[in-house]
Amino acid sequence: MFTQDIKTDPYWWEASPRPKMRDLPLPAKVDVLVIGSGYTGLNAALVTARAGRSTLVLEKGVVGEGCSTRNGGQISTSVKPSFEQLSRRHGDKTAYAVLRDGHAALKWIENFTRDENIDCGFRVCGRFHAAHSPKAFEALRRDAEHKVPGLEVETEIVPRSEQHREIGTDGYHGGVILHRHAVLDPGRYHAGLLERVLKAGATVADHCPADRIERSEFGYIVHTPRGRVVARDVVVGTNGYTGQVTSWLRRRVIPIGSYVIATEPMPRETMAQVIPQDRIVSDTRKVVYYYRLSPDGTRMVFGGRVSHGETDPMVSGPLLHAEMARLFPQLRNARISHSWVGFVGYTFDTLAHSGSHDGMYYAMGYCGSGVSMASYLGMRSGQKVLGLAEGYTGFDKTEFQTRPLYYGNPWFLAPSVYYYRWRDSRN
Repeated sequence: MFTQDIKTDPYWWEASPRPKMRDLPLPAKVDVLVIGSGYTGLNAALVTARAGRSTLVLEKGVVGEGCSTRNGGQISTSVKPSFEQLSRRHGDKTAYAVLRDGHAALKWIENFTRDENIDCGFRVCGRFHAAHSPKAFEALRRDAEHKVPGLEVETEIVPRSEQHREIGTDGYHGGVILHRHAVLDPGRYHAGLLERVLKAGATVADHCPADRIERSEFGYIVHTPRGRVVARDVVVGTNGYTGQVTSWLRRRVIPIGSYVIATEPMPRETMAQVIPQDRIVSDTRKVVYYYRLSPDGTRMVFGGRVSHGETDPMVSGPLLHAEMARLFPQLRNARISHSWVGFVGYTFDTLAHSGSHDGMYYAMGYCGSGVSMASYLGMRSGQKVLGLAEGYTGFDKTEFQTRPLYYGNPWFLAPSVYYYRWRDSRN
């Protein structure tokens, strides 16, 4: 099942080992202090540093070790609720703005990686979104055929009789191709982003958590194990790793483990049978599986949720392998070289949120679609700090909800996963 040198670090760290920052003294005072060194925090820091604002990024552990380098590298329009669902909650105008921002995020990261010349394997490959049941396929067909003007997505319906041109399994009931969805290497993207943040003049401090934040006449005093820092503005970009120091946010973001495996290298011919068009793949289950080929086309990178509660990657690995082999019997003998977990930030309305609380800016809750959206809303947060009107998005117009008795520990996760698995089996 496992290779002899099985690793519980992400496969992406092979090409992009986690960096060690220079152990420099913290500045006593900065214009902008960013908490979190993932895509959100670094994109915010890049904007403010390039605008001439002194910028400090605090990371409680190793820089970029959270879900920014633990995801599958899949890039979509990043918004889960439909226009109809969002309209019922927030009205047509806000629904349209939110979905337009989802489209903008996808285009923005394409332009950003190109303009910054970040070597991260970005390419528009398209997504095959597979139907796990006939009922799910009909829902995909209806959605593809009824598009809101101005929110059109280039799609192609693939019936089950034709799905082998997209995917080498009989385990689905057709699907839809979303032609503009994209892919990148998340580790290399983060490394390139960090390099540009440092070049812009920002300071990044690792193993340096924000332990306490208090208001002051100058803005904020942020206490750390290495001393205190006075900051005029604070940006919080901690997503699924949000802690008690920002308790209001912690009550609104739900950390959920997403588990991923990478197989040992396999013959390219075998992998081409599995995903012939080298697209990214996801399915319509509520407890979703998502997967892709590695950038060199020799490995399967397969992710999803395989337990009701959080578990060890050495436990989740064989469970993911079993699901992968169920879909693709041709991979049953492929051993696992990497098995890891990352915590995505979910929200109670399955929608990302961006705004400010107690004067501090935040963006988080990407609900498993954070590669482009975390980057985009991080960038927009940096613009807000600069006082730019374009920093405000449709996501600022929605209430960031919590629930009674929720304080950051998702005690309801196991029964929720059990319920959604039952629903998936019936639909």
